[in-house]
Amino acid sequence: MSKLEGKVAVVTGASKGIGAAIAKALAKNGAAVVVNYASSKAGADAVVDTITAAGGRAVAVRADVSQAAQARDLVEAAVQQFGRLDVLVNNSGVYEFAAIEEVTEEHYRRIFDVNVLGVLLATQAAAKHLGEGGSIINISSAVTDALTPTTAVYTGTKGALNAISGVLANELAPRKIRVNVVSPGYVVTEGTHTAGIAGSEMEAGFVAQTPLGRSGQPDDIAGVVAFLASDDARWVTGEVINASGGVR
Repeated sequence: MSKLEGKVAVVTGASKGIGAAIAKALAKNGAAVVVNYASSKAGADAVVDTITAAGGRAVAVRADVSQAAQARDLVEAAVQQFGRLDVLVNNSGVYEFAAIEEVTEEHYRRIFDVNVLGVLLATQAAAKHLGEGGSIINISSAVTDALTPTTAVYTGTKGALNAISGVLANELAPRKIRVNVVSPGYVVTEGTHTAGIAGSEMEAGFVAQTPLGRSGQPDDIAGVVAFLASDDARWVTGEVINASGGVR
């Protein structure tokens, strides 16, 4: 039996990149998956098509998780479609870098609303349905260790996420719900291609600093998430797992 057989998962921000890989990995391991997207319906539908073509179960659901009503609707859609909820992967996130002189209120609020408030709202909605053995996995970033210039706001959101996850791990532990963090290093995605990072000198610099000697791929992160979603990780909670090729 697949290790996630009978489980139902919601993956936020799953229309591309790391989120898409996570959704596919969970489905491959037997979970029914709600593929959340905010704007790219075509991307989410493509993920669903890949899953269903392989014999899995998935649906695409649009929701902006930084809006409480939409976060609730997303979770309710999972329960209505598949009858339960066992796993929440908070992957939705936005990044935009700015030197301190360029930081604006709009910049701050946009990034914190999605990266922090969105996690709180989605978790709040999901916690009502998660039972014993439930798993919440939050996707952070190795920037919290790198402390890269011009990322004060973005790094701040991920530092907040790590702290919030620790609190929630303790808060939800009496209900036997686990909360963990996966912290990726540099990963090649559609976003890094769009930003001109993939194939650039910047990417070469990242690789040079990576002990395992290559760029990360979305599947490198998805495998760690699938482990944390499963009963194999039944004794793991409150952890921040670096999936960074050894970067510290």
